[in-house]
Amino acid sequence: MARKLEGKIALVTGATSGIGLASARRFAAEGAHVYVTGRREAELEAAVKSIGASATGVRVDSTKLAELDRLYAQIREEKGRLDVLFANAGGGSMLPLGSITEEHFDDTFDRNVKGMLFTVQKALPLLGKGSSVILTGSTAGSAGTAAFSVYSASKAAVRAFARSWILDLKDRGIRINTISPGATRTPGLAELAGPDAAQQQGLLDYLATLIPMGRLGEADEIASAALFLASDDSSFVNGAELFVDGGQQQI
Repeated sequence: MARKLEGKIALVTGATSGIGLASARRFAAEGAHVYVTGRREAELEAAVKSIGASATGVRVDSTKLAELDRLYAQIREEKGRLDVLFANAGGGSMLPLGSITEEHFDDTFDRNVKGMLFTVQKALPLLGKGSSVILTGSTAGSAGTAAFSVYSASKAAVRAFARSWILDLKDRGIRINTISPGATRTPGLAELAGPDAAQQQGLLDYLATLIPMGRLGEADEIASAALFLASDDSSFVNGAELFVDGGQQQI
């Protein structure tokens, strides 16, 4: 059976753990050569090792435009094109209204909005007809969450990007879709509760009660959905928001 991404060149940003790493592994298993990025060298090296020979790691902070330029220059020199872009790098933290700081706002929007924008814009010269761009959104982008308003607003912006960008690129044959995970068992989710292991588990247990399926999602499940959007299986899917949330945002 033919692999779904045979011969494709893919980039997954923020791919040293969680959804990004799981997706990079899946893309490589389906035949792609995958460029993966992260901000910390040790974690990046470990991620590349776990993916195998079909991976190339590039240390990149997606909020720094010069580093994005260096990344795309390397891809251009080594492969000449990009077929799949999974703009996954991002993150956030929790602060309630009344305690939000300028630093908190800037960090969240730099990572989730500025970084997303320029990751996609700077990739455009490498993307050809039939390319797939996947943006990481969140169920938080369309629901209220206490102490999470800045993060939620940043993910709503990601969804808005996809809607407008498919119009900007309608003559290029480039598809852009948003994947919006619900609560997924990743290090980033657990760390929202702080460093205490018991508090982390308490958060995960609580979040599982909010999901109709009665459990958290797993990173590999999100990766399966990302593979669908990356491959020709979704050739007529464009501008969509694919919720992978166990029903969390559907009730």
